[in-house]
Amino acid sequence: MKFKTNNPRQLAVETLVKTSTGSYSNLQINAVIQSTSMNDADKALFTNIVYGVIQHRLTLAYQLRPFLREPKNTEPWVKELLYTAMYQQTYLDRVPKRAIFDETIKIAKTMGHDGTRRFVTGILHQMDRKGTPSVDAIKDEVERLSITYSVPTWLVVMLQEQLGKPKAKAILQSLNKAPKQSVRVNTSKISKPALITKLKAAGFDVHQSAVAEEGLIIENGQIVHSPFFAAGLLTIQDESAMLPVEAMTLKADDMVLDACSAPGGKTTQIATRLTTGKVFALDIHKNKLKTVMKNATRLGVNQKIDTFELDARKVDEKFPDQLFDQILVDAPCSGLGLLRRKPEIRYDKTPADIDHLSDIQLQILEAVAPKVKTGGMITYSTCTIVDQENQDVIDQFIQKHPNFEVAFTPTDLQLHSQRSEKELKIYPDDYGSDGFFVSSLVRKS
Repeated sequence: MKFKTNNPRQLAVETLVKTSTGSYSNLQINAVIQSTSMNDADKALFTNIVYGVIQHRLTLAYQLRPFLREPKNTEPWVKELLYTAMYQQTYLDRVPKRAIFDETIKIAKTMGHDGTRRFVTGILHQMDRKGTPSVDAIKDEVERLSITYSVPTWLVVMLQEQLGKPKAKAILQSLNKAPKQSVRVNTSKISKPALITKLKAAGFDVHQSAVAEEGLIIENGQIVHSPFFAAGLLTIQDESAMLPVEAMTLKADDMVLDACSAPGGKTTQIATRLTTGKVFALDIHKNKLKTVMKNATRLGVNQKIDTFELDARKVDEKFPDQLFDQILVDAPCSGLGLLRRKPEIRYDKTPADIDHLSDIQLQILEAVAPKVKTGGMITYSTCTIVDQENQDVIDQFIQKHPNFEVAFTPTDLQLHSQRSEKELKIYPDDYGSDGFFVSSLVRKS
């Protein structure tokens, strides 16, 4: 992929056009950064603008609407350009208004023509003169929350119905905050204290995660480009994503099935806890299994992992019953717990998607159930926060499979230890981490 410019604002516009038509923002951002020669400050500005516009898209669209005479006739890239200017002016305190206007007008001419330049200039000055409409003027509560936090109305309603209005609002308020940079210590290569010492000596501001025992939070720098990452001393993983494996209480010689393994964060986490045991990692995409093994090789645990290109719903074709001591079903889901990290998900998913995914999740659980030994455990997890994909799936599974029972899901740091329900539910506002659900299912007979 080649780009004709190193201008971070123009690259942000081009990236936003691609993400608005279905491309993943994180992949597009990485591709741009790797294919251009921007300095660190420009990379940071570019990334900030792209994520910021996506996060606040509904708010920005609401504020821009009065200034577009013919919205349908305005080219998509021109809207994205105006959103970038609005985002910078509203949310980036350190960028002077004059610089924003000058750069935006210059990009309008570069990407379009002189007529585009005049059009964009006129709208910028109108907004500056008249001011943009306040979301507080929206009378309907659901619509106001939707526009304020840039979340579709159906999701606002769903969260309110399932969690109550105060909790729903707390979650919405948390979604547009920057995600933390969290890593998991690769304990098969280095101890946590030793890694912390090395990271601090290299100038990183690092502290213990409040969510996961093996998690560390790094406040500065890009750890993915560090020698520590390259050497496999750590891996990038959200704190909440470490909890399903924590809950598995693995033994060193366990035979473990990871039914939905890619990209391999949990697969490699399991492998670090085994000595003579083995992880059998499944995924329906061969290229994703290559990513699993690439990560496993960097972390030095590849010898403990065997990969299989297989739909988890077809495990009966490959494995005999009662083969595994433990099974992890980190099920494909809507990803609604990841909105801070993957903001475009909120615009892509629908209630119909959630219903479809919940069917698949139950099918996977039912398919793998005979493969765990009596007395063994299936750990079911998702990175979503709605009942249809979480509690409802577990309830349906237990109803159909009375030989399983729900056990209390533990964590190393005893999160929500006083909770009444046995399942673990982590919401984005609880700890500033991803939303996650974990349930521990023990086979009794």
